[in-house]
Amino acid sequence: MTLGKYSFGIGDRFGHQGKAQLAALIQANQRGINVTPVWNKSHREHSIIGTEPIDVRREADEAVAACAWDGPYFVDADHIGLANVDAFMSASDFFTLDVAESIGTPAAKADVDAFLARHGDLIGTLQIEGIDRAFEVDEAQCASIASKYLGAVREAGRIYRHIASVKGEGNFITEVSMDETDSPQTPVEMLLILAAIADEGIPARTIAPKFTGRFNKGVNYVGDVERFAIEFEQDLAVIAFAVQRFGLPERLKLSIHSGSDKFSIYGPIRRALKKFDAGLHLKTAGTTWLEELIGLALAGGDGLAIAKEVYGAALTRMDELCGPYATVIDIDPDRLPAPGEVDEWDGATFAATLRHNPTCADYNPHVRQLLHVGYKVAAEMGPRFLQALKTHEPTIAENVTTNIYERHIQPLFLGD
Repeated sequence: MTLGKYSFGIGDRFGHQGKAQLAALIQANQRGINVTPVWNKSHREHSIIGTEPIDVRREADEAVAACAWDGPYFVDADHIGLANVDAFMSASDFFTLDVAESIGTPAAKADVDAFLARHGDLIGTLQIEGIDRAFEVDEAQCASIASKYLGAVREAGRIYRHIASVKGEGNFITEVSMDETDSPQTPVEMLLILAAIADEGIPARTIAPKFTGRFNKGVNYVGDVERFAIEFEQDLAVIAFAVQRFGLPERLKLSIHSGSDKFSIYGPIRRALKKFDAGLHLKTAGTTWLEELIGLALAGGDGLAIAKEVYGAALTRMDELCGPYATVIDIDPDRLPAPGEVDEWDGATFAATLRHNPTCADYNPHVRQLLHVGYKVAAEMGPRFLQALKTHEPTIAENVTTNIYERHIQPLFLGD
């Protein structure tokens, strides 16, 4: 299966914006940038909204047919483990193996010793092309890294082999997710993780490491941009080295989770990809749902009323809605307007407050983050919300397409 050099995880909470999302990628193709669409939705999102993995497959297939898309496309079982992967088997052909809970659980000494025996050639002075300094690696350091990560990689191997036993090897794309850990992986850690992935026989096509800084939902990157740029380039160099050293898939590439709207690092990412002639997978889940709210607000009437109702309910249920996302949001309650104030807004004001435009005086990142995690409120509206999406589709679709193309694809791949 062919995953393009560049691919986008285009999450779509309610499954109504497939054509609008694909329209942005068609625009990119017309500019000479081929981006593979990957519709992704997690078990948690399905549980909250009441959908099934087959619903995502149906949306993707229908959008591809309607837009006459003739390139590859995929449906991602996002952040799955052995406990929930079976529900995704028939609908998905891309699997993000989430093994975060196993990171840091000490591996057995026998497993660590066996790993060191296989990769003893990495001990000593290690020079990786593309990184301007050598690394001095000793046995104790390797043992410590192996102990921290081997259990997680072994778990990824178990999940991969289970999927392969059902779907057959070569019939799906595999991503290994290592981003939900305590600190960014060093180049040496990244290299040993990739060695362990190769040992497990996992044909990983994308890997999601931990980067410095905060990747909060739907808002800009928070952190040291220069440090991020160094880490990103080092990861690209390590991947290129590991592909040659361990026989991993030639097109193995980085995956950035919660990558949507990280405007300040798009420039460094673009330059690094060009420097290393590397690919990228970026997950933009959640921003499409926000563009739906923006489109409803701009439509006025019942659309604006629904947008205001969602905000009011989300504000009163803030603790409940934010709980599952506590590590990836930073909301100051004092910066959230009262429902009475929002009730006085027109559609343009609501849209300007929610739309991620840092140069706009009305933009409020705290409102944006709250509504990002507030999709449960809309889901509970049931047919009323879904009908509003259909009624106001033209306005919503325009915002969805513009968001993906102008705010993501252009700065990442085409320049400012």
